[in-house]
Amino acid sequence: MRPLIAIPGRRSAYVQVLRFSGTIMSEAMCEAVWAAGGEPLVLHGPDADPTAELKDRLARFDGVVMPGGGDVDPAHYGQDPVAESEAPVSHDDDLDLGVVAAVLALGTPTLAICRGMQIVNIALGGTLVQHLAAGDVEHRGAVHEVSVTPGSRLRDVTRRERIAVSSYHHQAIDRTGVGLTVVARADDGCIEAIEHPSGLLGVQWHPEDLHTTNPTDAVLFTDLVERAAKHRADR
Repeated sequence: MRPLIAIPGRRSAYVQVLRFSGTIMSEAMCEAVWAAGGEPLVLHGPDADPTAELKDRLARFDGVVMPGGGDVDPAHYGQDPVAESEAPVSHDDDLDLGVVAAVLALGTPTLAICRGMQIVNIALGGTLVQHLAAGDVEHRGAVHEVSVTPGSRLRDVTRRERIAVSSYHHQAIDRTGVGLTVVARADDGCIEAIEHPSGLLGVQWHPEDLHTTNPTDAVLFTDLVERAAKHRADR
């Protein structure tokens, strides 16, 4: 049986093939998890309480992918929004913060992507740069290189000192949360990857974008699914 990989759904007010609003997940993310040997499943957050029974529900899964999405409400890290901020979706914020708390408590293998990495940082007391100023590295809709820290799990997984990444974000980690280690940066200093002692790995880029052509993206999902399979066997 393929390891079960939960991916928190994103709320959308309109989905073309549905009559009502939808809880959706990126098809590229599904394909990346599937190609790595996992079974991707949408994690639903109930309207009344997105975190209801969350720890018990997640205990049934073998791994988790924290996906990208819109801006997190800066009130979660003690700031007011800036002019460039996107309107937050409180439901998604509550669900994601609840998922992070649960996976850290359960020791569930987790890959956190873009907003997912940012929400991990916030959950552990960190802050964000709310808008990246234009500079030498284009972060919104571009492919650029990042440097990976020697001795890190990310370095062990990718086996590369420099990797090309597909980037689409305008926010980034500022102060790192408790227990997090920075393990990759862009050439402008932007934090591109973090690790937690639990084994959680967070990347600022979107490995699902190029997983079919870029081995250093595909291997992130392979690593997650392998860890998820071991987690299931150990339970």
